[in-house]
Amino acid sequence: MPDLRQTRKKLKTALAIMAGVDLLAALVYFSPLVGSAESRRMQMNLLQADLTTKTRQVAPLKDLPQKLVLAGHQINDFYQRRFAVQQSQIVTEFDKLASGNGVAIEQVRYKPEETGEGGLQPVEIEADLAGNYTSLAKFINALERDEMFFIINSVTLGGSPQGPVRLNMKLETYLKAGM
Repeated sequence: MPDLRQTRKKLKTALAIMAGVDLLAALVYFSPLVGSAESRRMQMNLLQADLTTKTRQVAPLKDLPQKLVLAGHQINDFYQRRFAVQQSQIVTEFDKLASGNGVAIEQVRYKPEETGEGGLQPVEIEADLAGNYTSLAKFINALERDEMFFIINSVTLGGSPQGPVRLNMKLETYLKAGM
């Protein structure tokens, strides 16, 4: 028959160890080092908010390689459609917009500059135009909306009360250099 004293002694030892572990767990739970349940809840909420903020910050970086490829295609398309290869294309487009909006070109000066960054050569345009106010306004709007890339730097209106409105305009566009 098994020795009951040995078994009782082992059970007492096991119970004492479990009581010690329970006491230690209770001390840790109620200890000021760990904090109250409310402070742990507040800390958890702060950490959750921090996680949400950081997740939103990195969201634009999701699928970055695909976005870079798409941006490259969009840049190439922009260069192909918006910049002229020859200066004659700029002259033709400017003349077409002026005649299409009922504006008379009195004088135009095209001044190509040195090739800049990106393989683009800036071309400054200074034009003296004449027409009624409405046609000049439509012409400026057409320039801004045109497929070719025009940047209007300055516009000066003038003229006499009886005659047509005169417009001096300075703008710039770009040529694809080395094409």
